Amino acid sequence: MKITRVETIRLDEFSNLLWLRLHTDEGVIGLGETFFGARAAEAYIHETAAHTLLGRDPLQIERLHRDLIPYIGFIGTGAETRGRSAIDLALWDLWGRVADQPVYQLLGGLTHDKMRIYNTCAGYRYVRSRPNWSLEDWGTGGEAEGPYEDLEAFLHNADELALNLLEQGITGMKIWPFDFAAKESGGYYISNADLKAALEPFAKIRKAVGDKMDIMVELHSLWRFPAAIKIAEALEEFDPFWYEDPIRMDSIDAVAEFASATNVPVCASETLGSRYEHKQILEAGAAGIIMPDLTWCGGITEAKKIASLADTYHRPIAPHDCSGPLALMASIHVSLNAPNTLIQETVRAFYTGWYKELVTVLPDIREGYVYPPEGPGLGADLLPEVFERKDIHVTVTEAE
Repeated sequence: MKITRVETIRLDEFSNLLWLRLHTDEGVIGLGETFFGARAAEAYIHETAAHTLLGRDPLQIERLHRDLIPYIGFIGTGAETRGRSAIDLALWDLWGRVADQPVYQLLGGLTHDKMRIYNTCAGYRYVRSRPNWSLEDWGTGGEAEGPYEDLEAFLHNADELALNLLEQGITGMKIWPFDFAAKESGGYYISNADLKAALEPFAKIRKAVGDKMDIMVELHSLWRFPAAIKIAEALEEFDPFWYEDPIRMDSIDAVAEFASATNVPVCASETLGSRYEHKQILEAGAAGIIMPDLTWCGGITEAKKIASLADTYHRPIAPHDCSGPLALMASIHVSLNAPNTLIQETVRAFYTGWYKELVTVLPDIREGYVYPPEGPGLGADLLPEVFERKDIHVTVTEAE
């Protein structure tokens, strides 16, 4: 079997999502995905990676994973890594289709029959029609697209949101009410008034549901050390589940100093790339929970190695997902296989909402748990309607 065609697909409406299809001479097609800076990742795939892939055996995943590591861009989560991540997902999907097995089985089978989920409280507009995606533009305002405008809800009605999640069996929620205060000071200062306002959702949640809900605190790497410590100290009374990316991951020593100043675990980080970067943060004792993003770290191949590395430090993983449907499906396969998976991120506004416009199969999520995907490979395809959209952009590189 040989790879004969490398195809990428973008939609204007979901401009930060990029899909990749690897075609073979035997007619089997593997599907992958990455998120953010889609055109940059697309350029890398066609200008550089395609020439390594064409004519090669797609079942030699480890060899291709090695050969795709570029001279520059081999660390971090830049366009090269995001492009390689999409390729890796497509290779595993293709292998699963050839073997007629789900990816989790190819990884060694199920360690978990189901996995607990939490809900990241983003809304429907968090990804749709956001060409200039930024953390300052949350996608708030406008008419509600469905029942789960959870971003608006955690800002204004966090108590009602927590109760609604518990009704669905979901016992973990992630919120980020501090972001708005970071921009003016560059993250070096938060006023007492802004701090008090940002703490209100936590107080509402605890008053409404007590300890029945785990609250994950997302800080988006927007804060610098002094302000991050002030926020952490103020949050202690609400017993957070973790502090995610409390400061930028560009100073492991500073992250380790932050971690030593609180009893709440640091969760890090979708902004880190390969296992080598995760090794540094683990060696420093800077993270209690490891959060790889499969479409940013190098794909399933790298995520499996990151999970194993974290396990040697007795650290759990909690795969990141707040992007596209294939990223979530891939994360579920890894989560169900890795022995040290703690919990899986999901966004109910996504998997009950706009994911339905894009893919044939959605994850099986019930009563706060996700269950093994059925079918070979990752278990989902792009809907035929995607290829009929007027806002589609398809780029192809074929063997000469």
